[in-house]
Amino acid sequence: MSETTTTRELPFSSKMGFGVGQLGEGITMVVFGTFTLFFFNQIIGVSATLTATALAIAIGFDAVSDPIAGSISDRLKSRWGRRLPLMASSSVPLALSVIALFNPPSGMHELFYFFWLLVFAILARLFLTLYHVPHMALGAEIATDYTDRTRVFSYSQAFSTLGTAAFAFLMYTFVFPTPEDGTHGLLRAAGYPQLAAIAAVGIVISISLCVWGTLKEVPYMPVWEPEPERLGPRRVWREVREALGSRSYRMLLSVMVVTLLVLGIEGTFMAYLYVHFWELDTEQMRWLGPVGLVGLPISVMVIPQLTKRFDKRRLMAVLGACVIINMNILIVLRLFTDLLPENGETLLFALFLVSSFVGGLLAPAMLVTFNSMFADVADELEYREGVRQEGIIYSARSFVAKAAGSLATVIGGIALDLISFPRGAAVGDIAPETIYHLGLIAGPPAMIIGLAGLSFYLWYDLSRERVAEIAEALNQRKELAASPETAPHSAESASDRGAI
Repeated sequence: MSETTTTRELPFSSKMGFGVGQLGEGITMVVFGTFTLFFFNQIIGVSATLTATALAIAIGFDAVSDPIAGSISDRLKSRWGRRLPLMASSSVPLALSVIALFNPPSGMHELFYFFWLLVFAILARLFLTLYHVPHMALGAEIATDYTDRTRVFSYSQAFSTLGTAAFAFLMYTFVFPTPEDGTHGLLRAAGYPQLAAIAAVGIVISISLCVWGTLKEVPYMPVWEPEPERLGPRRVWREVREALGSRSYRMLLSVMVVTLLVLGIEGTFMAYLYVHFWELDTEQMRWLGPVGLVGLPISVMVIPQLTKRFDKRRLMAVLGACVIINMNILIVLRLFTDLLPENGETLLFALFLVSSFVGGLLAPAMLVTFNSMFADVADELEYREGVRQEGIIYSARSFVAKAAGSLATVIGGIALDLISFPRGAAVGDIAPETIYHLGLIAGPPAMIIGLAGLSFYLWYDLSRERVAEIAEALNQRKELAASPETAPHSAESASDRGAI
């Protein structure tokens, strides 16, 4: 390497290149989080339980593939580094899987649609894994400074927020506008194939720009010489076990389980809440994302300064509490008080806009800091084990996230059937008690469980001082390895690189 990775600050163009790759992932998450369950349940007519089960199985398959993708990514040898080849190869298959997902043949049995959803959801999530895990590992690999890492992941989160908001705005405005007959736009079946095609184009462009924008970082990426151990369950399990040896890592994963279980259940209900609980039309729904973007630049600019002044653990606890309360407070107020205006009133919509702004201000800062904390864990693992394994760290993170998401999807789908929520019902045609039960299972439990889960941060012990100590020790190791006395050993190891 031509520069020492511990002292080099990543250039602006590389940060932009890394960040733009999050656009495609953000689009994919909107497709799965907002539209897929609604499409198969309300448009195709598959039961919520069957639909949620198919999505949960797909997430389960995806979760199992995460550590494998991480291990491959950590040990891959190519002229373009460890991460970029996997990222580049995933874009077109992911796009095609999304297109197929929303174009099932008509007139088939419910079980046929269950398996159609299952197959193409598995494929889409598998190819997303082959991009997501190396991409997150790439961010930890190319950014080595405590604060610069936060900047790098702030670009990533900025593009993720931009992608989700812009994609949702385009869909609600041009693909799902309110029809002339007054029915809800999301009940227009013809819009979903159009959604899939637009998403596929965005995915391919985003991933291609990311690979192109970070290619120049290859000469600065660290080259590690793992033992020539082939890929297998024993290797993957050993690498995961090594990562789990960090108490801080275990605590971060525990927070993720609770938080993403809550967010996953809420995500399952989101479209149902907007359409039936709050009775928002697509012309109102489309503005929630753009208003959230107003807070995004403030968040991106402020969060590196906050991590300079405050320890990441304390910052995350405060941000997490504010985000959870902001997401659920309106539902709780509607259920248990008479403080909110009636559905359809301008003031209520204004409150939604305020909530979206607050979410756009706080949520990116929380997610940026969270990803930066995982990069600090990567340093701790290198200090303890002598290897860089960002792929394993982020894949185990992704595994836990998807396992929690899988459980959340099943819980959400079963809950919809338990309250006897009808399929394809028009706005205003659902019994008031059913609408009340929808809010009851979506709001209060999420707030209580989410706030309780923040207590895991009490056991996270990678403080700023500890991270600085580890960075100094790693720098000394690199200087020692680069000295003339150790150079022959480096040359020998370079000639015997391990295979996948």
